Amino acid sequence: MDALILSTIEHGVMTLTLNRPARLNSFNDEMHHQLADCLTQAERDETVRCLLITGAGRGFCAGQDLNDRNVDPSGPPPDLGDSVERFYNPLVRRLARLPKPVIAAVNGVAAGAGATLALGCDIVIASRSATFVMAFSKLGLVPDCGGSWYLPRLAGRARAMGLALLGDKLSAEQAWQWGMIWQMVEENELPDTSLQLARHLAQQPTYGLGLIKQALLASETNTLDEQLTLERDYQRLAGRSDDYREGVSAFLAKRPAHFTGK
Repeated sequence: MDALILSTIEHGVMTLTLNRPARLNSFNDEMHHQLADCLTQAERDETVRCLLITGAGRGFCAGQDLNDRNVDPSGPPPDLGDSVERFYNPLVRRLARLPKPVIAAVNGVAAGAGATLALGCDIVIASRSATFVMAFSKLGLVPDCGGSWYLPRLAGRARAMGLALLGDKLSAEQAWQWGMIWQMVEENELPDTSLQLARHLAQQPTYGLGLIKQALLASETNTLDEQLTLERDYQRLAGRSDDYREGVSAFLAKRPAHFTGK
């Protein structure tokens, strides 16, 4: 069986490379299954402290492989909601719930579900030549893989509407200027920059980082009172962690901290 997801673990970083370069790393069912297996390992393996996702070849991900969704004009209409329910929704939920930072290193075109997958990661670094394309509207479809939730929150309502309805290419530079992604770098700098950031995060108090991630996601729908209560509860959890004890000890002793993510 071909390895459609390349997985390596080094220095606390699990790097997942979408590996169908001839198809711009577009998703088919087998690729989804392999990615799900990798996420199971990321969830269970305590040595994995940060997840880095990128693409092989000249693109990040062109979304769904339409060869797998070819519509027979004489046949019944397809149930695309089934694919969303079985593959894309679980993927989005797992990345959001993963109590570890998730970085997307966008190395080229990110279209359709590939764009929304990238934008749903915690930190996005893109090469200057990268583009984000909400290609759904060109096919008469609706943004999925979290697109209709993430876009308005990242870009604002007006820009989200324009991106989703027009389906035009959005350059990495424009996405960065609009505050939709964390950083834009030159092509030759992307691998080292993204890996360096991932290794840095993997050495940080990742138990607390996981709580920060969950708190920020919850704030999208919580009232202020609900968020204040959540902050109290998460701070209580963080204060009981080994990482907090180590962080304070290291600060008082004026030495580097050695966090374990616990």
